Amino acid sequence: MNRYVAITMALMLAAGGLLAGAPSYAQSKGEIVIGVQCDRTGATQIVGTVLCPGFHDYISLVNSKGGVEGHKINALEIDHEYKVPQGVEAYERHKKEGAVTMAIYGTPHIYALAAKLTEDRIPGTSPGFGSAAAADGIKYPYIFPIAATYWSQGTAGVDFAKKQLGGNLKGKKIAYLFYDNPAGREPIEVIEDLATKEGFQLKTFAVPPPAVEMGAQVLDIAQRFRADFVIAHLFGAGPGVSIKEFKRVGYPLRKVVSFVWGAAEANIEAAGGFSVAEGYYAMQFAGVGTDYPVLNEIRDMYKKQGKEPPKEMASTVFYNRGVLIAALHVEAIRNALKAKPDGKITGEDAKKGFEKINNFTLGGLVPPLKITPQDHEGGGLIQIWQVKGGKFVKITDWFSAYQDVVAKHIKESGKKS
Repeated sequence: MNRYVAITMALMLAAGGLLAGAPSYAQSKGEIVIGVQCDRTGATQIVGTVLCPGFHDYISLVNSKGGVEGHKINALEIDHEYKVPQGVEAYERHKKEGAVTMAIYGTPHIYALAAKLTEDRIPGTSPGFGSAAAADGIKYPYIFPIAATYWSQGTAGVDFAKKQLGGNLKGKKIAYLFYDNPAGREPIEVIEDLATKEGFQLKTFAVPPPAVEMGAQVLDIAQRFRADFVIAHLFGAGPGVSIKEFKRVGYPLRKVVSFVWGAAEANIEAAGGFSVAEGYYAMQFAGVGTDYPVLNEIRDMYKKQGKEPPKEMASTVFYNRGVLIAALHVEAIRNALKAKPDGKITGEDAKKGFEKINNFTLGGLVPPLKITPQDHEGGGLIQIWQVKGGKFVKITDWFSAYQDVVAKHIKESGKKS
């Protein structure tokens, strides 16, 4: 048993018993419980050790202002080490503790818990990962991607390449470099559709896990295929390796755009630093950097407590995503409490609260999402940032692209199952 599970179990005992078998109600003492899954010690700890503190800091900020409609938010975290059995166990413990929303962590975990979330009528979030088809709120009523799915990232990548190449892709060569697993393969069908629509030549380049060797693929892209642009969808060590390999063969990084999991400071550092990665483009589903009102408030909160702001805040890509995810959970709860100010909200109430989120931006950190009962993705919005002059520089505002193509694939996915 790791220390995060132990802490959570202690909190449960202190609460005076578990609400076994009951619908997902907030606790009677007025606290609203969010179940938070994290990976601080497993395969994706490079993300979790920064993203999860961002989540908790936002909740602490909300509570320092009196909570939500007077109700304290209790974000109970369990470290599942990126292992599915532990993730399922964490879900069950959170459910018994009365969690009305679940912050799920990891694609394997959202797949494993999809049926449980629906059966228990508790909304779970999967921002930037999981199934793109889950954007369909009718078919997946209790799963909320609340960020651009891999289909929307794929269409945004093509749109960005088109703009970088003068507004016309006809006859151009686009390479798709991807981690060879289900998540990496998921956008291919959408990008293939766009190749037909826009008239470009698409060639895919699979990188076997763990994506630490891709010299042959990069050489093929640069010298044999001679790609006009590269869309990369890699994880873990892969993004850093790809940057180094493109640099080695002399392929311009200003012709590479990465999906969201190759977009963090840690990926750039793994490649050798910002000077090495100069020109590299990356998609983001949360704002990057430290200059946002909500982050200033978090720093002020620490200063009032006589503490230095946490070092995790410097890793802005993952930290800011944690703040974004927490903020959307809080906003859903706020919407639910407007209908039930006594605090006795259920998972069903929180679900409806998510579906009322509209143009909530946190001063630009959060895209202006509109989540509806039909659309749980929020429009597929991303920004493009570029490594420039030793830092990330914003290149585009929030945008989405080819959402008609994404909608077609969502509809077809619904027919298949």
